[in-house]
Amino acid sequence: MKNGMKKGEKILFGFIGFLVVVTVINFTVLESIRRHSARPMFPILTHFEFTQEGKQGYEIYQHSECYTCHRAVGSGTSMGVSLDGLGSKHDVNYFYNFLKTPEAVYGAKTMDHGAPPKDAAYVSALPDSDLRAMAVFLSELKADQGSSSSFEPPQGDSSFIDSMVDMWTPDGWRTQFKDIRDWMKSKEEQHEGKH
Repeated sequence: MKNGMKKGEKILFGFIGFLVVVTVINFTVLESIRRHSARPMFPILTHFEFTQEGKQGYEIYQHSECYTCHRAVGSGTSMGVSLDGLGSKHDVNYFYNFLKTPEAVYGAKTMDHGAPPKDAAYVSALPDSDLRAMAVFLSELKADQGSSSSFEPPQGDSSFIDSMVDMWTPDGWRTQFKDIRDWMKSKEEQHEGKH
């Protein structure tokens, strides 16, 4: 009696193996194109212009190896929150207070920032001048309109956003809440009417 795989099992495993090979090849080709391309594959919707204190904060960020968990200035990891664009959401004081007492500002337990034995507990123990410089650095990481880090949605109509709203928004919400894009258009029209 043979204990080999049945025909259906062979086909299934063969198909799965084929998909894995195609996925690896596609990833390799796409990564090669991305690395050798003169232009980014996707639009970059975050930017920064550092003041002297912001540059000092970036150096502290680098020296403290915050990039092992966070992504900023286009590099680092995505284990923690991406910091690019957060300066469009919060000001220097918010960042300073968060770095000093993260859970009090955040209003809930945090994964790594806070009291020891958390991995990033050392951040709140940094000197105030370093925390202030890092807060300035974070506040200077800005996002353009339409970025996931921006409060403002993309300009114009977006078929993607429209389809997501149609698909996922409960009917009751459509009558209760106004689409922020409509509100922004009315504000623009009011502004243009005054000038």
